[in-house]
Amino acid sequence: MYEEKLAEIQHLVSHTPILLFMKGSKEQPLCRFSLDVVRLLRRHQVDFETRDVLEDDILREAIKEFSDWPTLPQLYVNGEFIGGRDILMDLDESGELESVLKQ
Repeated sequence: MYEEKLAEIQHLVSHTPILLFMKGSKEQPLCRFSLDVVRLLRRHQVDFETRDVLEDDILREAIKEFSDWPTLPQLYVNGEFIGGRDILMDLDESGELESVLKQ
């Protein structure tokens, strides 16, 4: 089951241009960090998909292994792991996030 979840994650990040693994949904973020990232992506006016890790315990653990990153949310752009909230905020502050999102 766990290996299947890792394969599912690989498929999702490979086929979804901008994908955010988060707590809740973009319509209803369920933690402050997820809310911050959703607001950031909306401010950049990009289309993005989300996956709620609270709906699937295996997904919540597998995504951390997949990315080798211990916290959520996690943003992927064109199959590449970009980072979590703090990294995204830093990229935005430096002006680099816009180019990452427009790849």
